[in-house]
Amino acid sequence: MTATQIPSENADAVDPPADQEVRPRRPRRRVRAAAIVVALVAVGGAAGIAVTDPFDARTKDDAAIASAASATSLAKVTQGTLSARTQQNGTLGYVGDLPVINNASGTVTKLPAVGEAIAQGKALYWVNGKPVVLLKGSVPLYRDLSRGMEGADVEQLNAALVALGYADKDELDPTSDYFSRATRRALMELQDAVGLKETGQLTTAEAVFLPVDALRVTKVEGMVGGAAGSGAVLMKGSSTKRQVTVALNASQQASVKAGDKALITLPNGKSTEGVVSAVGKVATKTDQSMTVEVLIEPLDAKATGELDQAPVQVAIVSETVNDVLSVPVDSLLARAGGGYAVEVVDEDGKHTLVPVTTGLFDDSAGTVQVTGEGLRAGQNVVVPGS
Repeated sequence: MTATQIPSENADAVDPPADQEVRPRRPRRRVRAAAIVVALVAVGGAAGIAVTDPFDARTKDDAAIASAASATSLAKVTQGTLSARTQQNGTLGYVGDLPVINNASGTVTKLPAVGEAIAQGKALYWVNGKPVVLLKGSVPLYRDLSRGMEGADVEQLNAALVALGYADKDELDPTSDYFSRATRRALMELQDAVGLKETGQLTTAEAVFLPVDALRVTKVEGMVGGAAGSGAVLMKGSSTKRQVTVALNASQQASVKAGDKALITLPNGKSTEGVVSAVGKVATKTDQSMTVEVLIEPLDAKATGELDQAPVQVAIVSETVNDVLSVPVDSLLARAGGGYAVEVVDEDGKHTLVPVTTGLFDDSAGTVQVTGEGLRAGQNVVVPGS
């Protein structure tokens, strides 16, 4: 895109030599290099600036041309690791939204409290004084299970019994879909442990299969003393696994992928690492834009505490480069002939424009990878003043 230039009385003026001291006029506010182009044009020995917004066809000459006396400050050229990070707002919570559907008939005699976590093999609630046990599985308990039966529901019962330690793999194959003598024996041990009659058969009134190792109760809809109707939802819950959900602008979907690292900043100001576990493929329309859902798994769940639906900041790292030079994005100056330069100030206070090639941008930190002849770590570059 061609930047709009400031009219000059000397139409034949050319760019000053690279070693000539130049004090270019700068915008008063910080600008992103990817969105705003600053064109240096030599005018009667002084430097003029024209600012063009590539997302707006109008040239804002009156508002964007800064005074030569604009305040500036200095920043260092640094060397090291640079990551392309996208700063996003997220919500910290728990994975899953699971209804607990009752199949026992009678009166509800005990219910858990909101926030309580119930592990597999423990009672979720009680009907007529009898426990209804949580077992891990994705297939609902739609029939009574007994010896000789086969199916996916039997397979997940075998897996649950082994996981709970009521049988080992040598006694009971956790991948078997057959209700064997070993299944019956292990089931009787489970029934004895939770306070059920040791029948060796699993009825629909005795257990609920859910795809979690433990259920964290988020809402109780039943009532102690109320009727436990078949098919009624007595409570809702989630897993105990922590997760951050980000509504990412759909235009940025291609820049984020599963496996990308992330830094999660919690409401208390502390940070913990995470990894992108999934990126949505279906966009959802919001009031302001189209977004896709990005899920991030904290690597240290304990470090995230126990807050639910808490606002957090997330810096998603999509790419990293090592041992490179970087400068603040707002130190970049677009050259009239194309490309970028930075204004280097030496120890004697001499100002020199050094052409640079840009690389990786860190949107979160406001820095950019650069290479340029003579550019080295520790040098001072000019940036707009605050």
